[in-house]
Amino acid sequence: MKKPNSPENSRQADIVPLKDSIKALLKAYRLQGKLNEVTVVASWEKVMGKAVALKTKEIYVSNSKLFVRLTSAPLKHELVMAKTRVLELINAEVGETVVKEVVFL
Repeated sequence: MKKPNSPENSRQADIVPLKDSIKALLKAYRLQGKLNEVTVVASWEKVMGKAVALKTKEIYVSNSKLFVRLTSAPLKHELVMAKTRVLELINAEVGETVVKEVVFL
C-alpha cells in the first residue's frame, strides 16, 4: 500500500494537459493575439477558396485590420460588396474577433 505523500502521488498532482500548458505559455508571453493574426493569414485559402487565393497577391493583419491585395479588379469589387460576410467567415475560423475591418487593395 502506498503512502498518500509518496513521490508518485505528488507527481500526479503536477500533471497538466499539454493544451492547458500551451495556453498558459501564450498568455504569459502575450503571444495569443499575434498567433491569432497568423492563423487568419494562414487560413485565408481555406476560408475563401482556391480561386480567391490564386488571385490574392498579399495578405496581412495590422491594428485589427485585414489588408488583402488582389490582382483582379472584378474580384475586388465582388469582395468589397461582401465585406461583412468575409469578416464573419474569418473571425469564425479563428473562433474569436481578431479582425474588425477588411481592406481590399
